[in-house]
Amino acid sequence: MEVDVTGLRVLAVDDEQPALEDLAYMLRADPRIGEVALARDGASALKMLDRAMADGRPVEAVFLDIRMRGLDGVVLGRLLAQFARPPRVVFVTAYEEHAVDAFEIKAEDYLLKPVRPERLAEAVRRVCAGLPGATEPASEASRPDTETIPVELAGVTRFVASSDVRYVEAQGDYARLHTGSGSHLVRIPLAVLEERWGAAGFVRVHRSHLVALKHIDELHIDSGRCTVRIGDTEIPVSRRHTRELRDLLVRRARKGRTE
Repeated sequence: MEVDVTGLRVLAVDDEQPALEDLAYMLRADPRIGEVALARDGASALKMLDRAMADGRPVEAVFLDIRMRGLDGVVLGRLLAQFARPPRVVFVTAYEEHAVDAFEIKAEDYLLKPVRPERLAEAVRRVCAGLPGATEPASEASRPDTETIPVELAGVTRFVASSDVRYVEAQGDYARLHTGSGSHLVRIPLAVLEERWGAAGFVRVHRSHLVALKHIDELHIDSGRCTVRIGDTEIPVSRRHTRELRDLLVRRARKGRTE
C-alpha cells in the first residue's frame, strides 16, 4: 500500500504552549500533512498515540520536545522505538547536547529552536521518504542504507551522512569519522557503528578501523601483511579480516562489471 504523502497524521509534543502553537501552525501549513494533534506532556502523548492506534488511524510522525516536565522527550522517544509500528520521531529542542541521543534512537531529524520553516520542511520530507511505500524519491541522505550522524564543532551541531564517511577510526569510547573534507569525533563506540552501518557497506578490517567498501582504492597484500588505501591514507587489515575483505571486494568488482 502506498503512503499518501499529502495526508500525514502527526503529533506535536511540547510543554510550552506558545512553542507548541507555533510548531502546530507551521506543520498545518505544510501540504503534506493532513492532521496535527497536540500534547502538552509525554504521558498525554502516549495516551493519544495508543488511542489513535486503537482507532485504526496510527500517528505516522511525532515532533517532540526534549526537556519537558515528567516524561522527557528522550525517554518518550525510546518508548516509541519499541512500538510494533513506531512512528517517525523528529526532535524539536533548544538544546544541542541531545543530538547523540537522537542518533541512538534513530530519530528522523533533530531541529533546533527557533525552528526555521525550511528546516521543518526538510524534516517532513525525511519523514515522508522514510515511510514504507513512500512514493517520493529518497535523496542520498534519506535512503535506508544511508544515515546522518550528529557531530559538534565549536558549539554548532552538524549532520554528516554515512555515505560521505570513508572510514572510521576508534578512539576509546569515541569514534573519528573521516570524510573527504575532514574528520569528526563522535561519542559513539566503533562496535555500534559497525552494527548500524553494515548494510551501507561498512566492514571491520581491524580492531580500530571500519571502512566503506566503495571508498577503497587499493588492496595490498605483501608477505602476509594486508593494507587498504583510501585516498592518501593506508589502513592496516588484520589477518582475521583479510580473506573476508578480499572476497567482498572481488564480489563487488564482479557485480560492477555485470551491471
